[in-house]
Amino acid sequence: MADKRTGLIVSSAPHVCNPVDTTSIMRDVLIALVPALLVSIYVFGFRALALTLVCIVASVFFEWAWQKFMHRPQTIGDLSAAVTGMILAFNMPVSMPFWMAIVGCFIAIIIVKGLFGGLGENFANPAIVARIALFVGFASAMTTWPVRANTMDPAIVAAAGDAMTGATPLGLYAAGAELPSKMSMFLGTINGSMGEVSAIALIIGGVYLLVRKVITWEIPVSFIVVVFVLSAAFGRDPMFDVLAGGVMLGAIFMATDYVTSPINPAGKLIFGAGCGIMTMLIRQFGAYPEGVSFAILLMNILTPHIDNWTRSKLNGVPKGGAK
Repeated sequence: MADKRTGLIVSSAPHVCNPVDTTSIMRDVLIALVPALLVSIYVFGFRALALTLVCIVASVFFEWAWQKFMHRPQTIGDLSAAVTGMILAFNMPVSMPFWMAIVGCFIAIIIVKGLFGGLGENFANPAIVARIALFVGFASAMTTWPVRANTMDPAIVAAAGDAMTGATPLGLYAAGAELPSKMSMFLGTINGSMGEVSAIALIIGGVYLLVRKVITWEIPVSFIVVVFVLSAAFGRDPMFDVLAGGVMLGAIFMATDYVTSPINPAGKLIFGAGCGIMTMLIRQFGAYPEGVSFAILLMNILTPHIDNWTRSKLNGVPKGGAK
């Protein structure tokens, strides 16, 4: 609007310019995921790269198609769809049929993201919801884990026998079988989905995101610490529970999603702790040995309430709010 005193055109707030935008944030997340992708390629071969590319391309295509169908400005340039596709690929076995992976991308981009209004409007992390939907709809494919005997821990290779597939560390734990070494789990020469094989690769990516100030420490640290403490309280192996399954991937890359996690530090601590609690309750008492995706989804639903509980109080404003 025009200022009558100066004749200048004054735009609506905010007026502060910041070089950090959605595209730069998502680009950093993609870069941070590269170490884990490289380990997956080393462990499982180039099909890991192929599955990742299929998911990225499919997600970007669905984003483009939805925006076109809704006659809205294109948003594929913000790279959020590419991030969703890559994280979804990391939640699948490398043997996942491509067409099933594409179905997951459709669920993530069209149903969870598009139908709720696009980036910033979705109530839950699209990759998590798609992962759970794939697990429910294609349980066999989502629980078939290919074994690479030349790189796998001897415990996993022995559990697989002559078969081409074997159990994940959490599956071995549930079955009471011999577990892989902590070093194998830390480095990534184990069985599992692409995003859970290497703790060190995910930690490297997490450190990069912290240095770039894309994420803050509260959610990852509270998530991992609570998993460690509850694991010890339940008489389990704390380091095993931290390194096994999707704890690292979930804590660093999925629970920290800007849209579906709390805004302020106190809320982030509560959110991360809640994820850790739900994860360990599912692992300890549930029929399914893993619980990270379900835990984050449940906490996503509680995020608006956590924001309300931890909202900062303004000085000088009555308890009931400004009149």
